Amino acid sequence: MPESRSMNKTPATPTIPSASERRRALALSTFAFAICFAVWTLFSIIGLRIKQELGLSEAQFGLLVATPVLTGSLSRLALGLWAERHGGRLVFALQMGVTALAVWLLTMAESYPMFLLAALGLGLAGGSFSIGVSYVSRWYPARLQGTALGIYGAGNVGAALTSFVAPFLVAAIGWEGTARVYAAVLGASALLFWVLARTDPVHEARREAAARPISLARQLAPLKDLRVWRFSAYYFFVFGGFVALASFLPRYYVGAYGLDLTTAGMLTTAYALPGAVFRAFGGWMSDRRGARYVLYRVFAASALLLALMSFPGGSFLIAGISGPMRLDLALPLWGFAALTMLLGFAMSLGSAAVYKHIPVYYPEHVGAVGGLVGMIGGLGGFFLPIAFGLLLDLTDIWTAPFLLLTLMVTGTLWWMHASIRRMESGATQMPGRNPQLSG
Repeated sequence: MPESRSMNKTPATPTIPSASERRRALALSTFAFAICFAVWTLFSIIGLRIKQELGLSEAQFGLLVATPVLTGSLSRLALGLWAERHGGRLVFALQMGVTALAVWLLTMAESYPMFLLAALGLGLAGGSFSIGVSYVSRWYPARLQGTALGIYGAGNVGAALTSFVAPFLVAAIGWEGTARVYAAVLGASALLFWVLARTDPVHEARREAAARPISLARQLAPLKDLRVWRFSAYYFFVFGGFVALASFLPRYYVGAYGLDLTTAGMLTTAYALPGAVFRAFGGWMSDRRGARYVLYRVFAASALLLALMSFPGGSFLIAGISGPMRLDLALPLWGFAALTMLLGFAMSLGSAAVYKHIPVYYPEHVGAVGGLVGMIGGLGGFFLPIAFGLLLDLTDIWTAPFLLLTLMVTGTLWWMHASIRRMESGATQMPGRNPQLSG
């Protein structure tokens, strides 16, 4: 089968891009996404200074920091639809330009409502993920899309960039100067992307054929498919859970193990770093062995790791020969940290595997489906930390959030397995035995 048939079907046959054109599109998209992700997490650094200046309460500060996460998640569906309709090159450049303006205006805010409004615009940076998924997938045939999207997803290393660079900038030029630097870099990245990137082959073919844009109803049609929502549930855990733990672990290390904040942050970085470094490896594995193969192992391993992390520890009295003996059972710090690193590795593979499914099952609707899946995953990163806090208040047990995630991933694994069994028994039409079409 020629590679051109792996691309999205359009009124005109898209040309097959060369390897250099593919690499160019992937490199530019990954760079742009990394810059956007760095901007998206900027409030984690400058938010503390803003809180001090405005004298915000904990609730007000929580809403301010959460607003970019929420809007970035909700905007993914709309941005994915626009990228699918108008082409990723245009939408990506416009999205970065508008977000850069919002970040610059942040420095002019003088009241809490103005800061919330600026945070709303800054959150658009998080919506960039669905644009790149739509754009990158159109340059690659199905057999290479897992690897390509895995490499693109590694752009979330931008969060680590902000964690490392922004504190030095804030110390040197203040939070306002830091925001202006970020705005300038994002604006320059938007211009660079527009100049260097090329229109994707599918959109180019539509333009040459003077084809009418796809209707919104047709774009949204796949969202009626239960499989799309199943993929969203997968991503709610592997990405939403990953983001939620990244924000919860520092608090856990300080409270449960009595560590200082610096050490807690370093151990959290050890958990979070695999989320960027190994995502490309997860895409490669999904191309080679199939996304279903990867997800089975990711969910099973995550359930085991989280079950071990959920053990609250305690002291037990044992009737010994010479009298009662006290036995203390708890995970040592090094053991818990090792489990978190393995969990971060598993979640990174799972994130890549989920997005391997989308261009295979929905080649004409990558923007819509990818946008919805990304939105649900992002909402996981918003709502799960709230659930963690409620559990801590209700149970007074530090490990309760890990038990919640254990139950969540166990249910997700059961749903995936039951769905696959139904497909294999003929209750649902299987796309084929090709490992690319797995799940």
